[in-house]
Amino acid sequence: MLDRLEDILHRYEDITRELSAPQTASDAGRFQKLMKEQAELLPLVESAQSLKHCQETIAESEELLRTETDEEMRSMLREELDAARLELPRLEEQMKILLLPKDEDDDRNVIVEIRAGVGGDEAALFAAEMYRVYVRYAERQGWRTETMSVDDTGIGGMKSVNFMINGQGAWSRLKYESGVHRVQRIPVTESGGRIHTSTVTVAIMPEAEDVEVEIDMNDVKFDVFRASGNGGQCVNTTDSAVRLTHIPTGIVISCQDEKSQLKNKNKALKVLRTKLRELEREKQHAAEADLRRSQIGTGDRSEKIRTYNFHQGRVTDHRIGLTLYKIDSILDGDLDELIDALVTADRAAKLAKAS
Repeated sequence: MLDRLEDILHRYEDITRELSAPQTASDAGRFQKLMKEQAELLPLVESAQSLKHCQETIAESEELLRTETDEEMRSMLREELDAARLELPRLEEQMKILLLPKDEDDDRNVIVEIRAGVGGDEAALFAAEMYRVYVRYAERQGWRTETMSVDDTGIGGMKSVNFMINGQGAWSRLKYESGVHRVQRIPVTESGGRIHTSTVTVAIMPEAEDVEVEIDMNDVKFDVFRASGNGGQCVNTTDSAVRLTHIPTGIVISCQDEKSQLKNKNKALKVLRTKLRELEREKQHAAEADLRRSQIGTGDRSEKIRTYNFHQGRVTDHRIGLTLYKIDSILDGDLDELIDALVTADRAAKLAKAS
């Protein structure tokens, strides 16, 4: 850890020197990259400085106590020493966390896919509620959402919905949401007052950049059709909706949110790139299956991760055994307490593996 920290501190000093040197117009791109790297390293540098100061305080206080005879001064030194010794473990733990390998996708936008599972109309209604959860959470974070496609039931439910969330750190927060979400409640159509169990599947995928995934357009079949549902005066009168089929993988993507066929086509291709990149990620993760079956789960959409029990007003995350009795606020997009706990569990698992 110390060797890696030393390398990082040297790199930060090098960046600072480069940024202070005279810049030309041709250096603009490199300058921006250096600024970004410096900003990423700053928390670690500040933490290292705090840790070093704490260690120096302990060493100096212990040395002075060996020779100091004035009792009032000795009392002050002991207080300073005790405070530094209490602070040291926290700073060391903070440093270990900051030195953990960073997920290269953490700053990416995400594409979210929600599908109704077991439960018929009730599952579709819950899918629509989960869509609202993530839209509200994005609003709380200052992120922007952009709908790709919706297959609604006509009674307020959604059989499926695909949308993008654009915002700094979207993947770092939402990557823990992939899996099966289960709801237990009395449906509005249930006259006998019986509690039903329904499910939806959620897939969160980091957005792929155009240059990362090359698509052979000969492998892609495009169909156009007339969009349905809400979308303005023109949406139902022109063949603007696009259905894309990727022949080698069988992936089918529909996009009808835009009035322009070209815009819908570009959106569909963006989703395809993301899904193809996700397939590659899954192949790589298969080799790390044991690690991915840690406290925060595999991230697979077939894994039951959370239960929403309306009768008891609770939400339980099964991966970390956390139960919160605040279902109304969670369904209004207040996910931070859940996500913070998952981030902590993920870090603990990674620290345990690294030690």
